[in-house]
Amino acid sequence: MDDYELSRRYAGKLLLRHEILIDEPRFEHLLNAHYFTSETAIQTKWSHHECRRCGNQKPSLFGQIPCHHCGETHVYCRKCIEMGRVMACSLLYEWTSPDQPWPSHPNACTWEGELTTAQQKASDLIVRKIQGREKEILTWAVCGAGKTEILYPGISEALKLGMRVCIATPRADVVRELLPRLREAFSGVYIQGLYGGSLEKDGTAQLMIATTHQLLRFKQAFDVMIIDEVDAFPYTHDTSLPFAAARAKKETSTTIYLTATPRQEQQMRMARKKLPHVFIPRRFHGHPMPVPVFHMCYSLKKDLQKSQPPKAFFKWFHHRKTPGRQLLIFVPTINLAGNLTQKLAAILSNSTTMAVHASDHDREEKVQQFREKRFQILVTTTILERGVTFPSVDVAILDAGHTVFDEAALVQIAGRAGRSPSDPTGEVVFFHDGKTEAMREAVRSITRMNKRGGFH
Repeated sequence: MDDYELSRRYAGKLLLRHEILIDEPRFEHLLNAHYFTSETAIQTKWSHHECRRCGNQKPSLFGQIPCHHCGETHVYCRKCIEMGRVMACSLLYEWTSPDQPWPSHPNACTWEGELTTAQQKASDLIVRKIQGREKEILTWAVCGAGKTEILYPGISEALKLGMRVCIATPRADVVRELLPRLREAFSGVYIQGLYGGSLEKDGTAQLMIATTHQLLRFKQAFDVMIIDEVDAFPYTHDTSLPFAAARAKKETSTTIYLTATPRQEQQMRMARKKLPHVFIPRRFHGHPMPVPVFHMCYSLKKDLQKSQPPKAFFKWFHHRKTPGRQLLIFVPTINLAGNLTQKLAAILSNSTTMAVHASDHDREEKVQQFREKRFQILVTTTILERGVTFPSVDVAILDAGHTVFDEAALVQIAGRAGRSPSDPTGEVVFFHDGKTEAMREAVRSITRMNKRGGFH
């Protein structure tokens, strides 16, 4: 492997020794020649620990374990252990030889679709930010606005300028959803998708789609960082993920945030003109976003404890405006998803019902089967609240007042309906036993967006 190949494989990375596939004599030579530089993975000062891979400093997220090399007990980081254990005796290695330039792709985008006027305006602004290497921009677009397509000209411009681009998203399901779309839109560019369980592991592509967890292995790698669904769990709740995203960018880089539901901190920054942004209140097909309807269920908790949908659900189900439309049912817990599915399958014998959740190893296959309309009803947790598109579905939330369904989650879930130009409506129903502020605010938010989009 020559210097060019070494740079391609290891530049912009922060790796443990076993992740560097070079034999020991060659590696020692490269280390002595300063191609690689090392640092202690866990730094300790006055009994205060800091993991240099994920930024963890919480005492409760460090543990101790005997080292199989020296037999002594060492501190290790529990926070990022899924990426491989780092210990106080571990070293992290960074490529410090000059990087090789990435190639220029003059006409990278092979997508033949057309952007709407609002999409084009947002896209032009993103292109200008990338050309000027400006720091950041937030694209605030209603669910179904076509955020992915808005990115195409900007990505194309970055590849033309020989830049390296990463689209980071909090969830593996979104990576799997975006990867074939990007490969079709940039058919002449090698694109990798990185997530837990992905076949591609080396992270050497010029254009990458990755979960934010995978960014823990990168350092100063990307000229353009696109953070999709920047408001989503776990990105908003896990400090190591913004830490990893910030470190994965080059010192001079452009960050593009995408969201349909910006958090309060982002809205305050936009209001103070501290965060440049562009706003798209209309869906790409020109129809409004469906406004959720409330359905009161007095015996909801009692019914769900028996894994039994409330009577109001069956009444609505049998009188839907479009009976043949597929149905997404969101529930707050994994146990309820499985148990409810069994009950529905027994009661609705003419409608095939399946369930998916974060621990379901077959969820990728089930989601694809649902998209292909091979069954009618899919029961899911919040794992499918965003980033996935089905052509024609109604949406029901059972126990919409549960704490897992905050305002952003409810808006995103509602956004699964009416996404296709051939079926732009779809019903969204919140089944509840008492309206919460999150439910009310979600409806107000959708109504405001529709109004700003010219719908009354």
